[in-house]
Amino acid sequence: MKKILLIATGGTIASTTGKHGLSPTVSAEELIEYVPEIRKCCEADYIQPYNIDSTNVTPAHWLTLAEAIRENYAAYDGFVVCHGTDTMAYTAAALSYLIQNSKKPIVLTGSQKPIDKEDTDARINLRDAFSYAASEKSAQVTIVFQGKAIAGTRAKKIRTKSFNAFDSVDFPILATVREGKVLQYIEPPESVRKAASPDFYKRLDGKVGLCCLTPGFSGAVLDSYFENNDAVVLSGYGTGGIPGGEYYDLYDVIEKWRGKGKTLVVTTQVQSEGSDMGIYRVGRDFKERFSVLESYDMTWESIITKLMWILSETRDEKEIERLFYKPVNYDLIV
Repeated sequence: MKKILLIATGGTIASTTGKHGLSPTVSAEELIEYVPEIRKCCEADYIQPYNIDSTNVTPAHWLTLAEAIRENYAAYDGFVVCHGTDTMAYTAAALSYLIQNSKKPIVLTGSQKPIDKEDTDARINLRDAFSYAASEKSAQVTIVFQGKAIAGTRAKKIRTKSFNAFDSVDFPILATVREGKVLQYIEPPESVRKAASPDFYKRLDGKVGLCCLTPGFSGAVLDSYFENNDAVVLSGYGTGGIPGGEYYDLYDVIEKWRGKGKTLVVTTQVQSEGSDMGIYRVGRDFKERFSVLESYDMTWESIITKLMWILSETRDEKEIERLFYKPVNYDLIV
């Protein structure tokens, strides 16, 4: 029987209703007690590095999680991270870069209603997460939610209240989990299966900003983003259109900060199908003038956390580009 470690961090799944609303109070031990079926599929231990609403998550919390997994990696066959849904996709992406090529599964899950509620989705999600973590064919970082196993770099929260809260953006789900049974559609790549050990990283550069264009957007806002960050993710329109001309004054701002070594990534505000700046003149002219990175089909969550990882490793422009376009946990289709 496999040994799985539960890492409880708070979130709705561990919340109870108080005078000021929901807040996480349920312990890791109590979470397991709510789902006795867990003991039938694996041996389960638990730790609780922190107990917070996921809205309060910072890159420091991701480093704490990665270190907890690193310290316990040899002793367990897999890991289940209980997490709030609001920033779960960010955490899954961040862990995908902090722990690369893991043959052992690192599974995030949570719920839209607390585990002590009668009509909760928490108990099924937690049971499914343990079932997937104990599966022979699971690996790397995933989110298991409502019976779907989603690659950690492809998940996005698309509903605020419904149980079917997460979707896999521009990539198939890896597996389905139903009543404790796992149907695997996509098996781990050969590079992961043959890896002697995972690659653990211990640093992140949190100075990465996401700037979303709107009609009438001021270049002064973008200037402030560059001033306060080491990298800016600029979210344009459609396939990655960036407006030019004196009204917006974006080109001069970008030219100034690119000259100072700041990193710029262009993405799109559209959730599905990604960017393609070569289609329209507004995108093509921009990309031909500036040496920028294009996100293509990556999610916002994966772009931001990947840059945090890359910039903690190097400031060399060519190496940043190489690492950005190197696929990790299905984050980029090339």
